[in-house]
Amino acid sequence: MSAIDKTLYRGRTYTTGGRDGVARSSDGKLDIRLSPPGSLEPGTNPEQLFAAGWSACFIGAMRHAAQGLGIHVPEDVGVIAEVDLCQGSDGYFLKARLTVSLQGLERALAQSLIDAAHRTCPYSKATRGNIEVTIALA
Repeated sequence: MSAIDKTLYRGRTYTTGGRDGVARSSDGKLDIRLSPPGSLEPGTNPEQLFAAGWSACFIGAMRHAAQGLGIHVPEDVGVIAEVDLCQGSDGYFLKARLTVSLQGLERALAQSLIDAAHRTCPYSKATRGNIEVTIALA
C-alpha cells in the first residue's frame, strides 16, 4: 500500500436501503435511486456506478500518461466498462472488462497508453489482484 502524502479529494455519500435504496453525496451533486441489477425498477446499481467511475478515471489516467509522452489523446476517446456481479462457491464477487477506443492513434502507441493508465489509475490499482480484469483496445 502506498504512503499518503496528501489527500486530494474525499467523496462522501450516505446510502440507505441498500440495492433498493437511495444514495446522496454530502455536497448534493449526487442524489440517485438504487435498484437491483436487472431490475425494471427506476434507478441504477452499484455495478453501473463502479463501471462509470472506473471508465472516467481510466480516461483521465490515459490523458495523464499521454502528457508525459507528449501525445495528444483524441477528444472522442471512449471506454466501455463492464462490471459483472458473479456468484461462486464462496459467495459473491466482481469481474470486469474495459474496452478502450482510441481512434486515430497507432495501435502500438494506443496500447502503451492503455498499459500506462492501467498502472496508474486508482481504480485499476484498487482492483489489481482482487478481481479478474481484462483490458482491451477496441
